[in-house]
Amino acid sequence: MKKILLCCSAGMSTSMLVKKMEQAAEQQGLECKIDAMSVNAFDEAIKEYDVCLLGPQVHFQLEELQKTAQEHGKNIAAISPQAYGMMKGDEVLQQALELI
Repeated sequence: MKKILLCCSAGMSTSMLVKKMEQAAEQQGLECKIDAMSVNAFDEAIKEYDVCLLGPQVHFQLEELQKTAQEHGKNIAAISPQAYGMMKGDEVLQQALELI
């Protein structure tokens, strides 16, 4: 099972995207655990996930968070504003899977 973490400023705005990603994973027959939470929870949470994607509103923190992710051997990237804004769950899921 793939474990994917989405982080945004409060963990709320990504919840709709999580649902779209779960639907895309189900359609592809993939077992995924996808959670959304505040970027403030990242340092502790990253240990439990395979990869982290950041919402556009917190992408400015990418460089800082990469250091922590690398300490745990995990990849992290920002979600494109287009994929995020249009709630393209399949594209964001694919981005996460490519990083794992």
